[in-house]
Amino acid sequence: MVSEVMLQQTPVARVEPVWHDWITRWPTPSDLARSSQADAVGAWGRLGYPRRAMRLYQAARILHSEHGGAVPRELAALLALPGIGDYTARAIRTFAFGIPEPVVDINVRRVMARAHVGEGDAGPARISADRETVWEVLKPLDAQAQVSGAKALMELGAVTCTARSPQCAVCPIRESCAWRAAGYPPYRGKKAPTQARFEGSDRQVRGIILRELRGNDTPVPEEFLTTLWHDATQFHRALESLLADGLAARTEGGIALAS
Repeated sequence: MVSEVMLQQTPVARVEPVWHDWITRWPTPSDLARSSQADAVGAWGRLGYPRRAMRLYQAARILHSEHGGAVPRELAALLALPGIGDYTARAIRTFAFGIPEPVVDINVRRVMARAHVGEGDAGPARISADRETVWEVLKPLDAQAQVSGAKALMELGAVTCTARSPQCAVCPIRESCAWRAAGYPPYRGKKAPTQARFEGSDRQVRGIILRELRGNDTPVPEEFLTTLWHDATQFHRALESLLADGLAARTEGGIALAS
């Protein structure tokens, strides 16, 4: 579960060292639940989107108190946990428990768009339709092959059928690929929404503030924190958003990670 949450919006190369340290420190949900939210956010490091750490900690407390410290197998129970959406819940069921599910990320959507539809890109996500398309491919297989197939689709999209440099010459399904058969036409459909630029954004300022808080065992004076960013208005907006999200807290001594 930890790896799936970390990988939601962060590349594997950045996740791997943080995941290793996290699992070494908190090998079970109960271990994390007995710690503090501040420890969890601090250990999250620079993975980005730190609310994931907060929600992972909240989920660990629920798992400890309501599920005996174990991650449930049931889809509804997983979806009830903070920070666990449809994709993550189905990925946990498939990859942790071997229960076949149509696990659909951007890489899988790209493979399906090219191989089955003949489009160069998947375009905007259509959650239900995308799941149905993947399940049509996996459904004829036995359960073990369905799980292996889900993993293979993700790997194929991440390594071979990439967005910018697809390695079609070594693709194992090139002979049946509709995009290849059509002569690799350029994609002309709707574009998926792009993420806003990080440099100069409130996200960057939030990250700078959190990095300072993680590096201090005691509250940091707000007056000092204001010196970390050149735009006072943007700084205060970012700080207030961290306070509102429950990631930071005001104390007598200044600002600290919320516990």
